[in-house]
Amino acid sequence: MMSETHTSLLASELGPVVGTNNAKALEKAFGYTTVEEFLHHFPRRYVEVGELTPIAELPYDEHVTIVARVVNTSQRQMHSRKGFIFEVTVSDELDASGQELRMTFFNGYQARSELQHDTVAMFSGKVSWYQDHLQLSQPEYAILDEAAQADPRPIPIYPASAKMPNKKIRDLMNLLMDQVRETDVPEFIPAALLRLHGYPTRFAAFNDRHRPKQVADGYRARNRFAYEEALLLVLSLAERSAAMGRQLAVARPSIPGGLADQFDERLPFELTEEQLLVGQEISSDLSTPHPMHRLLQGEVGSGKTVVALRAILQVIDSGGQAALLAPTEVLATQHFESIRSMLGPLAEPGLFGEGNGTGVALLTGSAKTAQRKEALLGIASGQTGLIIGTHALLGDQVQFADLGLVVIDEQHRFGVEQRDALRAKANNTVPHTLVMTATPIPRTVAMTVFGDLEISTIRRMPFGRAPITTHLVPMQLPGYQQRLFQRMAEEVSKGHQVYVVCPRITDSQTEPGSLGVTAEGSGNDPMSVEAMFELVNSIPLFNDIRVEALHSQLPTEDKHAIMEEFSSGEVDILISTTVIEVGVDVHNATLMVIIDAENFGISQLHQLRGRVGRGGLPGTCLLTTWLDADHPSVNRLRTVEGSTDGFELAEADLAERKEGNILGVQQSGSRSSLRVLSVMKDQKIIERARKDVGQLTSAAGWRESYPLLAVTLGTWVDEATREFLDKN
Repeated sequence: MMSETHTSLLASELGPVVGTNNAKALEKAFGYTTVEEFLHHFPRRYVEVGELTPIAELPYDEHVTIVARVVNTSQRQMHSRKGFIFEVTVSDELDASGQELRMTFFNGYQARSELQHDTVAMFSGKVSWYQDHLQLSQPEYAILDEAAQADPRPIPIYPASAKMPNKKIRDLMNLLMDQVRETDVPEFIPAALLRLHGYPTRFAAFNDRHRPKQVADGYRARNRFAYEEALLLVLSLAERSAAMGRQLAVARPSIPGGLADQFDERLPFELTEEQLLVGQEISSDLSTPHPMHRLLQGEVGSGKTVVALRAILQVIDSGGQAALLAPTEVLATQHFESIRSMLGPLAEPGLFGEGNGTGVALLTGSAKTAQRKEALLGIASGQTGLIIGTHALLGDQVQFADLGLVVIDEQHRFGVEQRDALRAKANNTVPHTLVMTATPIPRTVAMTVFGDLEISTIRRMPFGRAPITTHLVPMQLPGYQQRLFQRMAEEVSKGHQVYVVCPRITDSQTEPGSLGVTAEGSGNDPMSVEAMFELVNSIPLFNDIRVEALHSQLPTEDKHAIMEEFSSGEVDILISTTVIEVGVDVHNATLMVIIDAENFGISQLHQLRGRVGRGGLPGTCLLTTWLDADHPSVNRLRTVEGSTDGFELAEADLAERKEGNILGVQQSGSRSSLRVLSVMKDQKIIERARKDVGQLTSAAGWRESYPLLAVTLGTWVDEATREFLDKN
């Protein structure tokens, strides 16, 4: 068990250890209140004198570290965007020639506060070329006092803030580490595993992480903490998987000659090899007396719905019901219409109706009273074999006769409580579950986060999909704004339709008449749907073109009406928010314009452009931005411009977001998350942990053999995180 010393120090408040004012500053900057939380504030990297490069010898396009003195600072507004660029000129401290170099910081509030004239600091960054001279853009830096300049040890670079800079963090961390003893940090990883992998003890790892004698010591300690988290995560998933294996479900075997077979005979196309293979995997799962938990992922339009429908019909053939939960009414309605169309006469119930199929019903929040009552009656009686709906399916009035399968579309849009509420509607059994997503999940993430789920992937290009070309449009260059509007009008003149996506619905600051720009240098906020709608309608070029706006604040009836008119071709240009990201399927739409595209993530941009090129016509996506070419966010847009591989982009998206919360803290409400482990960079460590956990749990009574590991697991997977793991 953990010692009292450990409990009293690591769980204690920061005030008595670092001082009341410092504790308040740490809480305000990072939310830390305890010693243990601050102790886990690890450096991002280290710099050491051996890495230093004289300014006169800087190599272009390489990462360098220099020690220099600030000789001048200046500030200027960004072009056509709110914010400023802070420029710093430094002189080389290690070269008698005093060679100078300029550095730029975008919205550099912290740099402006710390990098005063005559300040000496160590700067690290990639050398770039700007206006005929070399520079460092957005470099990391560490302020050096005289003692630090004389100390050859590596300098840790921490995540910092303007009011809690790196030097202050280093001083407070040194103060804390002076008080931590080995008894405060008990070791819970079995000694045999530490020896096997060459990892330091936990106490030594904290020292090496914060105060390494060599850079290698710091990174070795980092890997120990990554392994620690991998071990706990994999062990948690292994225990949950074992528990799920003990759950019982009603077996739903395939019935020869049933609705599933009849559906296959009706299909006007042949299923792909991948669809058939995935279908066989799901069918096999459904045939067992244990609940299926399978993740089905694939690009938009790759045929996931057909695969899911075949599974649904297998469950209905065996006497059960299925529920398909969609995140929006638009998507639920489209599922309802497309599935009824695919089923044809098989959607006519045979229990009380005239057909030989099954009832298919739609239940959404905006359903009329009579429609709602009819749907509820069909669900409760069993006449309805498939119910498609939104969150309305979770209501207490929805009672199933025999819920056998839950299909969740775009699972990332639902909280765990909502998903569990639907599963709980099965009568005294656990229903089979199929989770679908069109947002590709990198294999490493899927293995780590969904390690206890079976994963099926459809990778082939969707049916009838034409190539989509993507172009970055730098709006600050002359003529691009006018050309953008001409391009939209040209597409409509060809008989095609256009999406225009904006980052937000309203914008009280944006005046009609400009595409996100006001006075030179003043900048502006991201373009809104309302402002874009007014702007487009004010341009004579669009006088004979019908333009509509769509967003979540519109009444449900208006949203449906606009989407139906766009789908039928009555609306030429649809200006919207990301409400069209999922589920909207208009084959005549060939141009996607994403305004202020830097406000969207990589995977989201990929999903949005997937709305065009769906009817055999080539698609084009234009990513507009007012950002300067060297702005860090422009790199994200170039990544999307250069690839149409959703899985490749998902990897890039994850790397950019730095995987801050693998366990989904936003859904669980817990602070417990992965602080160190990177599922992108630490694949070998994760595989190592998998192997170790397999050997550990293969022997009976591992908890008795390693009690401190068991206690730590229970603490690490706290109540909220455990709930997330149990329900996900």
